[in-house]
Amino acid sequence: MPRVREYSTPLTVDLPATGNLTDDVVRNAREAPTTATLARPVGDGSWEDVDAAAFLALVAGVAKGLLAAGVEAGDRVVLMSRTRWEWTVLDYAVWFAGAVGVPVYESTTADQLGHVLRDSGAVAVVAETQAHLDRVTAVRTGGDGLDDLRHVWLLEEHGLDVLTRLGADVPDAVLEERRAAAGPDDLATLIYTSGTTGEPRGCMVTHGNLRTEVEVTVAELGALFSTPADEEGERGRQPATLVFLPLPHVFARVLQVGAVRARVRLGHSSDVRRLVPTLQEFRPTFVLGVPRVFEKIVNTASQQAAADGRGPVFDRATDAAIAWSRGLDSPNGRASIAVRARHAAFDRLVYRGVRESLGGDCTFAVSGGAPLGERLAHFYRGCGITVLEGYGLTETTAAITVNLPEAQRVGTVGRPLPGAAVRVADDGELLVRGGQVFTGYWNDPEATSAVLEPDGWFHTGDVGEVDDEGFVRVTGRKKEILVTAGGKNVAPAVLEDRLRAHPLVSQALVVGDGRPFIGALVTLDADALPLWAEAHGRSGRGRGPTAADLVEDPELLADLQAAVDEANTAVSRAESIRRFRVLPTDWTEEGGQLTPSLKLRRSVVLREFRDEIAALYDEGSRPGR
Repeated sequence: MPRVREYSTPLTVDLPATGNLTDDVVRNAREAPTTATLARPVGDGSWEDVDAAAFLALVAGVAKGLLAAGVEAGDRVVLMSRTRWEWTVLDYAVWFAGAVGVPVYESTTADQLGHVLRDSGAVAVVAETQAHLDRVTAVRTGGDGLDDLRHVWLLEEHGLDVLTRLGADVPDAVLEERRAAAGPDDLATLIYTSGTTGEPRGCMVTHGNLRTEVEVTVAELGALFSTPADEEGERGRQPATLVFLPLPHVFARVLQVGAVRARVRLGHSSDVRRLVPTLQEFRPTFVLGVPRVFEKIVNTASQQAAADGRGPVFDRATDAAIAWSRGLDSPNGRASIAVRARHAAFDRLVYRGVRESLGGDCTFAVSGGAPLGERLAHFYRGCGITVLEGYGLTETTAAITVNLPEAQRVGTVGRPLPGAAVRVADDGELLVRGGQVFTGYWNDPEATSAVLEPDGWFHTGDVGEVDDEGFVRVTGRKKEILVTAGGKNVAPAVLEDRLRAHPLVSQALVVGDGRPFIGALVTLDADALPLWAEAHGRSGRGRGPTAADLVEDPELLADLQAAVDEANTAVSRAESIRRFRVLPTDWTEEGGQLTPSLKLRRSVVLREFRDEIAALYDEGSRPGR
């Protein structure tokens, strides 16, 4: 495939030179006051709409409370909560008050919270639960450097109502003056990176960064954000999306702002265990997620089919879906007649169930945060759901490249969005530039200058390539490239992504730096394991087997060896996994091995499991053990 060193896409939208993110809320209430902005769950599987006029009233009321409490323009306000509808109200209320939102993962420890509070100089915190409040209290009583922190509100104890009552006497004109004062160059949010290595740093993202991202994304992904008219000119249901990622994740934050901008009905869910039932209740027309979400849906369906004795049918349907999708990328634009026939036969048997897992009305999804994998992308497209993979970081305000409905190349992360450019450095690192690129790290000019050049090019730390049509392929992290004892450079992400696509695999770590060959540590998926055990007669009586019970099971190891063999087809023999080891416990955010955005903390795993890694290279070790 031909390679180019740099590719840029011309800007196709007019970006406003004045104003800020709150303008969307005011305009929606004026132009479409009865259109739903939010949908709130009411506890019985149904949802209550909050229209644009009511949303403006909610936001303005809370914002007045912030003003009454003494929050000034530019002050930082920390939001610590699970994903819920009140977050969106608070986010916009902070912006109405001219302040800066600082999102914090609800799982953040007291030590991590203390760092964010001190580093940001926050003047206020909105904490969701008493447990969150206790963490704030522990930080306030146990450390210094928090002289600026004056207010703490508890969200679950009617926090929005408390703030609204507090600001009841603030005149509309005073709030409007504050709201309208911020411009594109003013700071909108400090987003602290989740820290796969080192102390989290606050990424300074402006109103202009977010508006650029949203304007170009909504324009380019119009099929997601708008409802086309039928032949009679009648429009269907309002586009709707469910945000289920944590809102400190920049990907989720952009989805929120884009939904408000494009008048998409926005629902929230934080219960990952109930994600599929919630999707079926809400019925979004599109979703944004990380690959692990899409993997889990397919893996659960696969394991359930195996438990029901329909495993071979599901496997054949998977092959047909992938072949059908690959046919779309062939020179004649469609699969063979035989593949199309098999594909049609499996629609009712398998594909409809996959679509129902995403609610039944979802035809598009956007994946980011990590590589999706070609097989998974082809499978979903074969089921009738086009998953558009994009690429970006917190520092680029989410996506800076993305595949489009009319310009998709499976296996890539798409082309640069309008107004953005991608460059490949001499060492293979991807550099990007555009209006989405942040202004730097808060209180850390040295770290900023290390990654952000004066002419706007940002060093991503990722390694990749750009083909002659501008499609970008990410091949790994610059700092994570392994060099074997034989001098072979290996990008672990390629192998890890393929391993995680297997239903039994939860997480995988590929190792081999300075070693004679490549090895891997594998953890088992807690949801898939019981289904596998039942299908293979391992359930027995009482409780089902745990991962610790099955790490030496020959049939399970054989299934995992098949996953390893499939992963190895993506690389040369010198890069392939020669041995793997199954661990009795999974890696989790609570355990410290994953970040809140589900990225692997590689340095932590390497340190905590050094003995298991060493065992891979013992003379007596056998492949697959």
